[in-house]
Amino acid sequence: MSAQNDIKKVTLLDLQKQKKAGTKIASLTAYDAGFATVLDNAGIDFILVGDSLGMVVQGRETTIPVTIEDMIYHTQLVVRGCRRAMVMADMPFMSYSSAQDCMHNAARLMKEGGAEIVKLEWGELEISMVSRLTDCGIPVCAHLGLTPQAIHKFGAYRVQGREDDAAKKMIDDAIALEEAGADILLLECVPMALAAEITRNASVPVIGIGAGADVDGQILVLYDILDIWPGKRTRFSKNYMAQAGSIQGAVESFVNEVKQEQFPTPEYSFE
Repeated sequence: MSAQNDIKKVTLLDLQKQKKAGTKIASLTAYDAGFATVLDNAGIDFILVGDSLGMVVQGRETTIPVTIEDMIYHTQLVVRGCRRAMVMADMPFMSYSSAQDCMHNAARLMKEGGAEIVKLEWGELEISMVSRLTDCGIPVCAHLGLTPQAIHKFGAYRVQGREDDAAKKMIDDAIALEEAGADILLLECVPMALAAEITRNASVPVIGIGAGADVDGQILVLYDILDIWPGKRTRFSKNYMAQAGSIQGAVESFVNEVKQEQFPTPEYSFE
């Protein structure tokens, strides 16, 4: 049997086992086969084909113009370069504004794109949609906190959940989404203490981006850690190219620091 056939694919069950064992989950975004291969070889647990491609690949100011066709195309590319890591794909802005659109576009991302789980931003998402997707066998990651597709409503990229009412609502939303069938929760730009509380209360893996160290895993945008994004660097993102001699080395450093609980430190988190 070839070494390639010996490679075991990461599944949701594996991520759930990591949460129970206290083993941190490491994730990055990717948008093509070449980078997907680099991430896969470095031991990334899952790759997110993010609608952040609208900014870092297409050069747009926000993620809003990204289409479902864009997401299907880039998911296909990542799947071709990935043998081990699970592949998650974002559902772009207004691709799930109705139950019918939600079911149709999630199915397209899996059937045409090859995604193994879809991610939806809470706010535009209805609890009933999560239940329907789950009933149809479509795994769901629910994104809470700062949701970039709602940037024009927020007015700016800023930390969410600092006020007591907002924190309570996020906790309640996380519970409701898990009860509806969400397989993973993703928290973006959330205070450390709030993220820790949500993680303690959740039985599904909780992944953070700017959510402190007490979540079950970390995700960052690949172009940020490789220092190839010309825009303003987010506070929660670390430049791993500064300490590595290669792209592969930078990605491996990220994986190792997450697994050894060396990232994120407080300077990459919010209070």
